[in-house]
Amino acid sequence: MNGFTNNGDKCLNVLMFPWLGYGHISPFLELAKKLSQRNFIIYLCSTPVILNCIEKKLSPEFSPSIHLLELNLQNLPDLPPSHHTTNGLPPHLMNTLKEAFDLASPDFALILKTLKPDLLIYDFLQPWAPKAAAELKIPAVEFISSSSTMTAYMLHEFNKPGIKFPFSSICYRDYEKARIEKQEATMSVEKLEEDKRRVRECFYLSCDIVLIKSFKEIEGKYSDYITNLTGKRVVPLGPLVQEPTLEDSESELITWLNEKEKRSTIFVSFGSEYFLSKEDFVEIAYGLENSKVNFIWPIRFQKGENLELEETLPKGFFNRVGNRGKVFNGWAPQAKILEHSSIGGFVSHCGWSSVMESMKYGVPIIAMPMHIDQPINCRLVEDVGIAVEVVRNSDGKLHREEVAAIINQVVLDKDGEFVRQKAKDMKEKLCMKGDEEIEQVAKELRKLCAKF
Repeated sequence: MNGFTNNGDKCLNVLMFPWLGYGHISPFLELAKKLSQRNFIIYLCSTPVILNCIEKKLSPEFSPSIHLLELNLQNLPDLPPSHHTTNGLPPHLMNTLKEAFDLASPDFALILKTLKPDLLIYDFLQPWAPKAAAELKIPAVEFISSSSTMTAYMLHEFNKPGIKFPFSSICYRDYEKARIEKQEATMSVEKLEEDKRRVRECFYLSCDIVLIKSFKEIEGKYSDYITNLTGKRVVPLGPLVQEPTLEDSESELITWLNEKEKRSTIFVSFGSEYFLSKEDFVEIAYGLENSKVNFIWPIRFQKGENLELEETLPKGFFNRVGNRGKVFNGWAPQAKILEHSSIGGFVSHCGWSSVMESMKYGVPIIAMPMHIDQPINCRLVEDVGIAVEVVRNSDGKLHREEVAAIINQVVLDKDGEFVRQKAKDMKEKLCMKGDEEIEQVAKELRKLCAKF
């Protein structure tokens, strides 16, 4: 397999090992595609349920250069193979999934030993992976799929506890801090410290550099701060947004969108891992109903929940919104929808992949951050000028009037023109940049492998 290409570059074998969340798998897959076009042979290792999903998204052109390797997890209580992913996983099973993942470390070490790749690219939660690579003298690099901003904030907390983060606009609101404290109160101190140790260890075990899905125009100062704090050089990867497929164009949703006026419709999505509280659900539904725009809202329930939409939405909702809204249980082709000319706004939780997609397609964000890194990402995109947040009250509750007002501001009102223009400018900037970051990444990885 280790041949040489026409330009004299050796084909390098890379083992990629993401965490089991879709927000991690997707950027790893996009990076795999980009590197495979630059003389890298990629082996992507994950659970069968995730690989089945990936297989459907890989076009035949990648079959010679991207190979899928199964890692089978133990079937722990309430965790059958269909649950070996965070996608739709009930939150109370997250620790069980982490436990099953850790128990698979000897199997992963065997894969590493058998394959003997030139490089391991791993994720934030499995320090045993780079340790196994080090024993075999294989260089290992961490790929962080969240923002440089969040990474800088987290590393600051680790390294300078009690000292204020030097970028004052990047912070958690009081009600967000209260929510985090409430969640942490349900975990043991030992478990909390263990999770922090894992993340910290994964970062510092990375050889010389860390890869982050970002670009310097929006996050350069945060990447520089990471280097100042830790000595690790940040190599940005660009947005790594999944390209829409031809099949997505044939979706009934796209046909419906084709009938709508330009920038008259919003897309509503809160990612694959977060489930709205009943209160938030109702306020968002009324906010959409009371706004003046059309909307697409795919709603997802936890695995094992057999709920009907009519039971969860306000009574009479479907009759009142009529053909203004497409609300359904299931998945939607997000990238294809966001690139459509009828889309004028994106109601988003500010997960980092969703933020990158909105930038690529020039769609302004109506921000409703929920947890973990999302509030920090939200502060960043507001700073950049491509988002307006629906701010909750001091108790952390959403209000339908505020939801409707911010939707109308971003999509229709005169005072939303600034954010609409900024989003359009960002799209043009990314279009001009192309894959400039990936070219640099390929050079950095070759340099690292040569050093070893």
